[in-house]
Amino acid sequence: MSSSNPTTVPASIVIAVDGTSGSGKSSTSRGVADRLGMRFLDTGAMYRAMTWWMLSNDIDVHDADAVAAAAGKPVITSGTDPLGPTIALDGSDVSVEIRSDRVNAAVSPVATVPEVRARLIALQQQEIREALTAGSGIVVEGRDIGTAVWPQADLKLYVTADPAARAARRAAEEGGTDAEAVRASLENRDRIDSTKGGAAVPDGATHLDTTPYTLEEVIDLVVDLAQKAGE
Repeated sequence: MSSSNPTTVPASIVIAVDGTSGSGKSSTSRGVADRLGMRFLDTGAMYRAMTWWMLSNDIDVHDADAVAAAAGKPVITSGTDPLGPTIALDGSDVSVEIRSDRVNAAVSPVATVPEVRARLIALQQQEIREALTAGSGIVVEGRDIGTAVWPQADLKLYVTADPAARAARRAAEEGGTDAEAVRASLENRDRIDSTKGGAAVPDGATHLDTTPYTLEEVIDLVVDLAQKAGE
């Protein structure tokens, strides 16, 4: 699953990575999990899969009652290999579909529905318990990991970056999308999260501004923090 010579940390450690979109949460989390021989869980992909299911089944994503009524129906399965994380919906891989413009435009209203959050948080907690039972630590990244999903995490991070850097990184990830359009989208997501409680900084979290660092430097910083947290 991960590097053959991982840096050693306790097998029971949970690393919660919260933060803003485009700040490097996912790349950092995957790199840290690989380096430490741990599992990786992308909770954002779970919300995107839920959103894709709603769109595919003609559920009005702006009708909170309709979304709530359907929230328990889709079967969402997350692969936790940091080198090749997967997301399946009702048994079918939807890794490509969940990154579409349709999902980008619809995920925020779906993610703020309490029934959706409750369902997915329960699934995320189940993944964490399974990892710990298997003797594997896990890096969990998303928007409310250290506050609602696993507030007892051994290491809690809140990752941010300068808005221009965030937009440039996300545009590069999306294959050269216009950075200004991406920046506007990210800022809109931030506004939604700030009013819906999805952007709270967890108590005891280490704030990590990734703007001046390369990805490898950020991974090094987090690995060092993880080792200290496990002492």
